[in-house]
Amino acid sequence: MGVVRRVRVVVEGRVQGVGYRFTTATVAARENVGGWVRNRGDGTVEAELEGEDAAVDAVCAWMADGPPSARVTAARVEELAPAGAESFDIRPDA
Repeated sequence: MGVVRRVRVVVEGRVQGVGYRFTTATVAARENVGGWVRNRGDGTVEAELEGEDAAVDAVCAWMADGPPSARVTAARVEELAPAGAESFDIRPDA
């Protein structure tokens, strides 16, 4: 197993109402990344991702583009301490 890391990602642009959260969950599951994703009241999408370094990087790279109907203008990534997330959830809006 590789190095485990956890990050918080906040994505800006046209990212709500375009299937962004559902597709993020699908990509995270494919990469075996745990964590969660949710819409925020300011129009952004926020996610926490935890897993092997390369897998987290793959999900972050996907999030910087998003699904075809999204238009990502910024994706900020903040490193966090690992917390042991194993599953991935779509959380209620914040």
